[in-house]
Amino acid sequence: MTTHPQPPVQTVLDAIGNTPLVQLNHLVPPNAAAIYIKLEFLNPTGSYKDRMAKSIIEEAERRGDLRPGMTVVEATGGSTGASLAFVCAAKKYACTVVSSNAFAAEKLQTMGALGAQLDLVHSDAGITPELTPMMMRRARELAARGGGAECYLTDQLQNPDACAGYEGIGRELLEQLPGGIDAFCGAVGGAGMMMGVSKVLKAKRPAVHVVVLEPDSSPMITEGKSGTHGVEGIGLGFVPPHLDRSLYDEAMAVSEEEARIMCRRLAREEGLLVGTSTGMNVVAAIDLAKRLGPGKTVVTVAVDTGLKYMSGTLFSG
Repeated sequence: MTTHPQPPVQTVLDAIGNTPLVQLNHLVPPNAAAIYIKLEFLNPTGSYKDRMAKSIIEEAERRGDLRPGMTVVEATGGSTGASLAFVCAAKKYACTVVSSNAFAAEKLQTMGALGAQLDLVHSDAGITPELTPMMMRRARELAARGGGAECYLTDQLQNPDACAGYEGIGRELLEQLPGGIDAFCGAVGGAGMMMGVSKVLKAKRPAVHVVVLEPDSSPMITEGKSGTHGVEGIGLGFVPPHLDRSLYDEAMAVSEEEARIMCRRLAREEGLLVGTSTGMNVVAAIDLAKRLGPGKTVVTVAVDTGLKYMSGTLFSG
């Protein structure tokens, strides 16, 4: 087999995107649709949030909202913070991240390693419905105060540049699967990824069935109820502002325990080391594959690398 290495890129930011798409070979039951998973953990910081962070920063620069010497501020459970810290390091901006001890230590350490100043909101009860709003309020306070420097609050949950940053996933999928995509599913945090990808897919193939996912312990979209859970980056406790009802066809709540079991199976049976939200994605993709049957194609994404969760209990079962 002949390989074709990619040519050199000018900056590390040019390494974002163009991730491979692989077919699941061992977990898909008989008489089901084919399932493909896009390996977004191969982005530089190990998650698809790199796409969003680059879009948010570069669009703000283009408008003149972000200028040299300013500080970027965001509230995040970790992956967005790492991605923003990464982009800011490459572009020489200061970065302040509001996060929490409720999130993986590896994520907090990564943000610090990339130069971000961390401001932690403590939550010994875990990821509660109140945590994200508390973090957002703290980020607004820090951005307004400034600490002697002008600040740009990236505000990922309200910023339309977040959705635009994920449209590249949709374009890449259309190129990678020219034969068509019958269903696409993914877990929702800020909803930028699902909305950005769905916008592109439905523009080209309106019949594609798009399914948004959430933890069944915090079924805000499916049942209007919030709750405490342990899936980082999703299930914020409120319906995210980016979520556009016209861009998805179904909402599904997935068991966190099933997702964790699926993560362990993905590692041991497919060689894919991923986090819990990806486990949710694959649980739902298998459900869709059973429904659609042979000859159809279901696609989802590997959100981030399981290396971010090694200090926890995800892979200890």
